[in-house]
Amino acid sequence: QVQLVESGGGLVQPGGSLRLSCAASGFAFSSYTMKWLRQAPGKGLEWVSDISTRGRTTRYADSVKGRFTISRDNVKNTLYLQMNSLKPEDTAVYYCANNKDRGQGTQVTVSS
Repeated sequence: QVQLVESGGGLVQPGGSLRLSCAASGFAFSSYTMKWLRQAPGKGLEWVSDISTRGRTTRYADSVKGRFTISRDNVKNTLYLQMNSLKPEDTAVYYCANNKDRGQGTQVTVSS
C-alpha cells in the first residue's frame, strides 16, 4: 500500500532552518509530481510547493518563495523540503502528497 512518511520537523527559532524529508513507498514515486502541503492551527490545508517527476520544474507559494527549496531523489524515493529563514507564520503540520495520497505529517513550530 501507499506510504508517505514525513520526518524532520521540530521546534526552531525565527530565522532558523529545517529540512523535511518524506519517504515514499508502494507506488511509482518517480512517475508522480510530488507536493508539500501545510496546515496551520485553526486554518485550512495550504499548498506550499510542488516538483515535477524529474525535478526540473518546481513551484512555490508566494509566502515561501525564496526561503524554501523542494527537491527529490528518485533513487531513494524521497522528497525533501529545505526551509530557511523560518518565520512564526510557518508554524504548521507539513504533509507530503502525490495526487491522491497524503502522509500523516510532521509538526514544524517556529517560536522564540
